[in-house]
This record gives sequence, structure tokens and C-alpha cells, in this order.
Amino acid sequence: MLERRQAANPASAGSPVAAGAAADWTTEKCRGLGLASTLQCLSSLGWIGQAAMLAIGVGAISQGGGVADVAIPAAVVAGVGVLRAGLDAAGGRLAFRAARRELSLRRATATTALALRSPLDSGRPASGMAASVLGEQAEAIVPYLARFRPVRVKASIVPLVMFACILPISWLAALILTLCAPLIPIFMALIGWRAKAASEKQLAETGGINAFLLDRLRGLATIRALDAVDVTAQRLRGDAESLRIRTMAVLRIAFLSSAVLEFFAALGVAATAVYVGFSLLGSIEIGTWEGRLTLTQGLFILLLAPAFFEPLRELSAVWHDRASGEAALSALKELASPQQTIVGGSDRQTRASTGNASVEIEGLVFRHGPEWDAAIDHFDLMVAPGEHVALWGASGSGKTTLLSLIAGLARQDVGVIRIGGIPLRDETADALRRRMAWIGQQPHVFAGSVKRNVALGRPGIDAAAVAEALEGVALDHVFTPERVSAVGEGGLGLSGGEALRLALARMMVDEGADIILADEPTAHLDAETAAAVTDALLALAEGRVLIVATHDPVLAARMHRIVRLGE
Repeated sequence: MLERRQAANPASAGSPVAAGAAADWTTEKCRGLGLASTLQCLSSLGWIGQAAMLAIGVGAISQGGGVADVAIPAAVVAGVGVLRAGLDAAGGRLAFRAARRELSLRRATATTALALRSPLDSGRPASGMAASVLGEQAEAIVPYLARFRPVRVKASIVPLVMFACILPISWLAALILTLCAPLIPIFMALIGWRAKAASEKQLAETGGINAFLLDRLRGLATIRALDAVDVTAQRLRGDAESLRIRTMAVLRIAFLSSAVLEFFAALGVAATAVYVGFSLLGSIEIGTWEGRLTLTQGLFILLLAPAFFEPLRELSAVWHDRASGEAALSALKELASPQQTIVGGSDRQTRASTGNASVEIEGLVFRHGPEWDAAIDHFDLMVAPGEHVALWGASGSGKTTLLSLIAGLARQDVGVIRIGGIPLRDETADALRRRMAWIGQQPHVFAGSVKRNVALGRPGIDAAAVAEALEGVALDHVFTPERVSAVGEGGLGLSGGEALRLALARMMVDEGADIILADEPTAHLDAETAAAVTDALLALAEGRVLIVATHDPVLAARMHRIVRLGE
């Protein structure tokens, strides 16, 4: 019962090391962005000191002061200016580095989740869409974190500090700024909701067109054979036009947000300037706590008024970064949240037993999703060492699903699978998978030499071993020395039977594989080719466990036993 609970628990998916690194990394990212925001806030607040010194210097000049009276204020203005520049540069650099680190973490997390994603996951994204999210759309996270986050902090702190500096001098000037300032975030929030929705649609459209293009490029030969080039081009043209419309919608919203903020910022500065001007002319005698505004006080307020709205103006300039960044974060989060994952990925891997191979399945239940009916319901199976078993059943009866569960390419809901007496769990899956070899209906062939296609980068496989494997599957007369480099991507130039026998050659050089899982190895082959593939497969499986999912009665008849599914 303990084994069943551990096998059915999906919480162990993924690597604990990666999860711990993600937690530490998030803490470091927050600390880096917090320090960057603090430095940039201090840089903006330095203008208060410069404005005070400028106002004092001009006031001294208006009262007949000389160079000595303005020397100290001028030196303070210059010194604070240099300090502000340094703080702003340091804050920008820290924010950019923290944003790049966070982007790298998010990409690594999403890539790891994609690698652990089960091929049986019904929500598995198309390759083109995943590549678009990881390579293109994810870049929107950098300006979102490096620019929007620090600017948002500045917009929350700097105006309040400046308000506190203006209020003791003139309550009316502070009131004018107070009335104009809230209108900006209100309209920005209203526009922001629409901007985020538009950005999400634009990113989804980008991913969709990339997935469509990649899919059509893969099937270009079929499209040409069916004379569907014009139809495909029209579909691509329509998708491109839809993407253009959505992109322009995002840009329109960005320009609208900037226009709204500029209007209210200009209105607030103008109203403040009008009050200060009339107050200095003596036309207005209200608005101060006592007396009238002096030139020094009025100039100080005028210098702070534009700076009061400056963080909000910056917020408007990077507002579209927020919409794009949050949409990109959402897309990456979706990639990193699979419904089904493969078994494995634990940092506590144990070594698999080297004893006789066997497969034992007890009480197996599997669903493709929580709301789905059970694809496999309380299934039991025992395959002895060296036994050959055919899985027989109608399409949809669960043959391929069962092979995937045995290989640990998906997690069962209930039940336990033992390989050589060892339960298939996260800490044992990687070692147990080394004892397995898989052959599907359409094995992938890489562009390059036959040796590289057979060896697949595994050490200790030389040219002699490859030649022996090719002879064992009757491909030595096909891949002559003149054709060693003639294999194209996807098996271009090979027939279906030759590609399957090439996959069998890959299995022959893998001496550690004593369990062979074959999914419809003779499907879509003519009788003669199917017979040749069957002979090669049985010769390869001599003394090994062989489990075949098949509709071929000839192949099934040559197995030791037939297990019927769906009955």
C-alpha cells in the first residue's frame, strides 16, 4: 500500500534541487530589485536638495547678493547632481542584472518542466509556441522588472516626499497637486486592464503563428504533394494580418496611456505655476500658512512641481512594459505547470538492480486528466524474464498508454509498477529506464552520418559496433560507405521499414537494455517489410523482455503470450 501511495503521488514531480534553487533565486532577485529601487528613489529625491539650493541662490541674487552668496548653493547643486547620476546608474545596472537573472531562472524552470512533461499530457504545447514563449516573448520580462518595478516604487514614494516638502510652505499648491495626481493612476489602471488583455492576445497570436509555421514547414513535402501551397499561404497571410491588428491595438493603448498622463501632468504644473505667479505679483494673498510667498519659496515650489509628476510620467512610459511582462510571466508559468509529468528527476537517484529483467503491474489506474474517465482501470500484468508479450486491443484501448507508463513517461493515479522487482518511482526511474529500449511507429532520424544516428552520442560505440548492428538488421547493403552521410533530417531518403530497422540498430548497440518496448513496429508497412522488421525485432529480443503494442496478427502470433486490453 505504501508503494501505491508513493507511485500515485504527483507532488514529487520535478527536482528538489531545482525547487530549492528557485526559492533562493527568488529571494536574491527581490533583494536586487529592492536595492535598485532604493538607489533610484534616492536619486530622484536628490532633486529636492538641488531645487532648494537653486531657490536660495536665486533669492540671494534678487536681494543683491554677490558670488560669495551663491558659491555654496552652486557647489551643493553640482555635488548632488554627480551623486544623483551615480545612484541612478548603479540602480539601473542592479535592476537590469536582477531582471536578466530572473529571466534566466524562469526560462530554466520552464525548460525543465517541458523536459519533464509527459508525452501523454493533453495540454502539452506545440513546439513552435513553446519556442516562441521561451525565445521571444520571455524577453518582455526584462523591461518589466528592470524598468517598471523600480519606477512603480518611485511613483509611490517620491511624490509623497515632495508633497511633504511643499505642504509646510503652501497648502494651496499642495492641494492643487493632490487633486491632479490621483487622476493619473486612476486612468492608468483603467487603461492597464485593457492593455494587459490586449498584450495577452497579441502574445497568444504570436505563439500560434509560430506553431502554425513550424508545423507547415515540417509537412512541406506533403503540402506540395496535395497542391495545398496556396491555401497554406493564404492561411499564413490571414494569421499575419491578425497579428498586425493585435500589435497595433497594443501600441494604441500605450500611446493613449502616455497622452492621458501628459495631459493631467501638464494641467497640474500649469495650475501650480499660475498660482505661484499671481501670488508673487500680489494678486493672490491666500494659500500660505502665514504671509505671502517669497521668491525663494515660490521658485522652490515651481521647481518641485514638474518633479512631482516626473515619476508618474516615467510610469506612463513603461506602462506597456507591465502589460507585456505580466503576459510573458503568465505564459512561462503555464509552460512550467504541466498536468502530467514523467517519473524521475529526483536528486536522490538509486542504482537499479542488475538481476533478471521482469515487469510487474499491480492495480494500475491512469487518467489523462482529473475530469477524464480512466484510460486504464485496475490493470494487472506479470511479464517474466525473457518473455515476449503482445498487447492487443482496439484503438484507444490503452496500449500506447500502458507502454508509456511502464517506461515512466507518465504517472499513474493508483497502483505500482515494478521493474526487476524495484518499484518505479522518482528516485529509481532514471536508473530503471536505462534498462529499457523504446521503438515507436515513426522513429526520428537525425541529419548526419549513420554512426551518429545509431550511437546517439552514447560512449563506447565505435564504427565496428555500428557496422555489426547494421548487419544484424539487414541494413549493411543499404548504408554502404558511399551513403554514410546521406541520411536526411526526419529520415529523408529512407523508407519506413529502413527507418524502423535503423531504430532497431540503435537498440542492438545498447547492451544494457534488457527490456524492449515496441509501439506498433509493423504499422503502415507492407507484408514483406513487416516480416523483415519482425524477424529483426525477435532476433534482437532473444533472452530479453519484449512488450509489443500491435494490431498485426502475424506479429502477435509470434509472441509467447497475447494480453487483450479493453475486455
